[in-house]
Amino acid sequence: MNNTNCKAWFKKPLDIVYCAPYVFMAAWLLSGCASSNLHETSEQQERSVESLSGESKQEKLLNIVMILSDDHAWNDYSFMGHDIVQTPALDQLASQGVTFTRGYIPTSLCRPSLATIITGLYAHQHGITGNDPSRNLPGGKTGEQYQAQRAEIIAKIDSVDTLPSMLKAKGYRSLQTGKWWEGNYSRGGFDQGMTSGFPQKGGRHGDDGLKIGREGLDEITTFIDETIINDQPFFVWYAPYLPHSPHNPPERLLKKYDNRGLPLPIAKYYAMVEWFDETNGQLIDFLESRKLRDNTLIVYIADNGWITNPEQTNRFLPRSKQSPDDSGVRTPIMFSLPNQLAPQMRPELVSSIDIVPTILGAVGLDVPSELPGLNLFENMQQALPIEREAIYGEGFAHDMDDLNDPESTLMYRWVIEGDWKLILSYDGKNISYQKYHEDVLGAPRLFNLRNDEYETKNLAEKRPDLVDRLSAKLNEWYPLKTRRVLTD
Repeated sequence: MNNTNCKAWFKKPLDIVYCAPYVFMAAWLLSGCASSNLHETSEQQERSVESLSGESKQEKLLNIVMILSDDHAWNDYSFMGHDIVQTPALDQLASQGVTFTRGYIPTSLCRPSLATIITGLYAHQHGITGNDPSRNLPGGKTGEQYQAQRAEIIAKIDSVDTLPSMLKAKGYRSLQTGKWWEGNYSRGGFDQGMTSGFPQKGGRHGDDGLKIGREGLDEITTFIDETIINDQPFFVWYAPYLPHSPHNPPERLLKKYDNRGLPLPIAKYYAMVEWFDETNGQLIDFLESRKLRDNTLIVYIADNGWITNPEQTNRFLPRSKQSPDDSGVRTPIMFSLPNQLAPQMRPELVSSIDIVPTILGAVGLDVPSELPGLNLFENMQQALPIEREAIYGEGFAHDMDDLNDPESTLMYRWVIEGDWKLILSYDGKNISYQKYHEDVLGAPRLFNLRNDEYETKNLAEKRPDLVDRLSAKLNEWYPLKTRRVLTD
């Protein structure tokens, strides 16, 4: 099934993005008691935690929970208009916070995307542009050069500031769970974590951290209870391996979608999305049980997009993950803080580079001048418009080449200004996943997203003036030294 035909399997919102105010659905009532999943050591400890929850510093400094889904299409949520996928926890989160329906991640590949979210820097700035070293190095993936380059890529995180390290100035204690590529959790500035990281066995992108969500939330709930007892504000990185493959959802969820006549790979993926959503409900219920919800800033984003291959489980189609198309780079971005942010559905362009400065602004820390993103906190608090001309993105090959030259594997750059999106392709080196780029790499592509939300009509030949002007904006963003734009 080609990319165009596969849209028949996705129920698309036609005007949720551009029509405001939206007709918003009633939030689901969440049921169940998260505390039943907790493993307290004694009744005395339980009483101690409950007596302290919501008091002292917890009222003065915000707590922060960042929720990240993994390989999740921008429209596969009930609140984004999908009429098959059920996401009641995220629907309720969206109804209670500020939701940007036109959120974007600059780079649609998990490792560089996560590095951008934790640093607030573009991939060409933090230097982590791909997932792995080149598989063509002498000795392949088991060779000494490959292993040495793995360590060299991880070391890049040591030369930049991360959100957990910046939050230490305010006394925050931080926890890493789930997906994490950059070695041991401590390399990212976290105080505690689940990921041992390379060179430990299985330390490519999370090892033990990948159990979170799929096997419960005990590490998070225990950590939060400890911060309550110790009277510390907390930052939690919840990046479960969900709905990421393996698409092996609980049978009870798979039955809900398998009975709808969908191809099995799509039914499995939809069930994985709902499984991920369930874990969010459990986490939010726990915060409620500890009387922390009103003073906890919950931030939600997906690391990159996804379109399921209807003929093969655990596989995606071109023009989604790894691509500069909206099915690869678009995601809803949410900020929920009940005691300060009134519910809003907002159509402005925002980016994952805005998350770090917005969190720093929310807790009263200065935003470093080198960060390219915007602090959106005051805009959200006061419902002020966001002054921004355009947002930008860049795509690189899965395998890195020259580790000190991001241009070496540059394949795409894109810019969105108002309704218009321009995608330029480049001649960077790419030795993996070529089939996913065959129909994407090529001459400039120009789309009017208001009229063509799924980027089906390339208007570059009809509007060369816009191609030239937006190309100039990309060069103003940062000029290239060696790469050349593809023209056919």
